[in-house]
Amino acid sequence: MKETSNHKFIFRPVRREDIPRIVDLYNAYSTATVGYQQDSVDSLTVFWSSPGFNMETHTILAETTDGKLAGCGEVWNVQEPHVHIYGYGCVLPEFWGQGLGQQIDAWIHQCGLDDVHKAPGEARVMMLCGTPDKDEHANHFLQRAGYHILRRYYQMRIEMETCPPEPILPEGIILRSMIPNQEERAVVHASDDSFQDHWGFVQEPFEEHYERLMSLLNARKDYDPNLWFLAMDGDQIAGISLCYPTTDEDPDMGWVQTLGVLRPWRKKGLGLALMHHTFGEFYHRGIRRVGLGVDATSLTGATRLYEKAGMHIHRQYNTYAKVLRDGVELGTEEID
Repeated sequence: MKETSNHKFIFRPVRREDIPRIVDLYNAYSTATVGYQQDSVDSLTVFWSSPGFNMETHTILAETTDGKLAGCGEVWNVQEPHVHIYGYGCVLPEFWGQGLGQQIDAWIHQCGLDDVHKAPGEARVMMLCGTPDKDEHANHFLQRAGYHILRRYYQMRIEMETCPPEPILPEGIILRSMIPNQEERAVVHASDDSFQDHWGFVQEPFEEHYERLMSLLNARKDYDPNLWFLAMDGDQIAGISLCYPTTDEDPDMGWVQTLGVLRPWRKKGLGLALMHHTFGEFYHRGIRRVGLGVDATSLTGATRLYEKAGMHIHRQYNTYAKVLRDGVELGTEEID
């Protein structure tokens, strides 16, 4: 976007040197509305450096005429086939009621419309926006802006006072860490295969997906391949648990980024075994709190698995949607 202005605010794209200010804005907003911080300079820099993301065209910054940062917006649309476009906007509470949120939302909406042509011609294209359930301001804003709740997600956690049970593995299965610089491609393939029954899953061309994930992975300072756990049946990956030792919200909390079991090995107890193994490894590292995100009405019953493993719902997030172009839904909506 080009720099524009009105009598109150100047609008321009975010520059790389602005990222620390944007993180301060995001964290000031989240602290004021939900009571915790959720971003870091490192994570936002990594995210916005992902292949295919263009800060010049897909970010907006709003500041006062005397240079005070007031709001920001971003649109994430790097994943083919470009049918789910993600938008996020944020305005500091002191600037509420001045129309700035509506201006940023209008920019997000137009940015999404400008990208609709990237999707297959017959496909439905939706703008998606997520917010914590307890952020009353954001929920009311999105509803007034014409979005509807599409899906709810939980952050679930476990607080371990004692060492978790030893995993009980199906016959023929062993658990080990990924071999770095050898097995990444196989792990990404396994992740895609395990998530094909996840609500909203859309298959992305593998090479583009792999390139983006490796770019994100190689830029993370907390990446530890010893925390990428594989359940192996001979030379086949039967399940995965891909974890990180910290989160932006809580540096003392481990995070299960991806947990999946491939179709041929489901309903054999492997998911629970992966959970117990993962929690045990964190426990032995001195990490007692572990979290993950999950679809509240998971098609595969993931929430029940996590509860069985000792986790509890800590927080709910709402995903809102607005149809940019109607058509055929390409994402997974149900499974047999």
